[in-house]
Amino acid sequence: MAGQGLQRREILRILGVAAVASHFPGFARWTYASAHPNGDNAPPKPQAYKPQFFSAAEFSVVSRLTELIIPSDETAGASEAGVCEFVDFMIAHDPEQQPSMRTGLLWLEARSQREYSRAFLALTAANQASILEPLAYKAKYRDGEETGQEFFRRIRDLTVMGFYSSEIGYRELDNPAQKYYSQSPACPHLDDPAHKHLPPAKW
Repeated sequence: MAGQGLQRREILRILGVAAVASHFPGFARWTYASAHPNGDNAPPKPQAYKPQFFSAAEFSVVSRLTELIIPSDETAGASEAGVCEFVDFMIAHDPEQQPSMRTGLLWLEARSQREYSRAFLALTAANQASILEPLAYKAKYRDGEETGQEFFRRIRDLTVMGFYSSEIGYRELDNPAQKYYSQSPACPHLDDPAHKHLPPAKW
């Protein structure tokens, strides 16, 4: 589910915390893209992740939300990358976001019960999407859902950042920095060495 992008300052802040998160030994699946293996001295990953902030029930909902935001289709998604672990770690180390996260989860469950008389995780994928789409897309925003919109924005931003700062997500970008070259590749824009055809910098 697409949405509006992160601001540059927020991206840098989250990337900084993601680098710190790379040293946390409790991740079962999430691995920082720029982590350096420690060979035989590296401690084994735990078989299961123990949430640092969310309760077990809340963590299950957060996990499902990350899967819906970046699903597993032709390529690996948030589930394979363990993005829910990243989201939990980030919230556990950001006290300012903790109250709004709990409020957002309560809002989501209340909306699910009101519309379908069932818990969010008990809904079909189509019904889950019907609740989330008005929160994800500005064109579908509805008055009175500001709490849900803000909650989903925070979850979506952390999901995207967690995925693309992970080892799996970074590979999906096909970043040329991950490839090995026998010699430095030449610039492909031989007819425009000054790169005047490129759009101006966004930031």
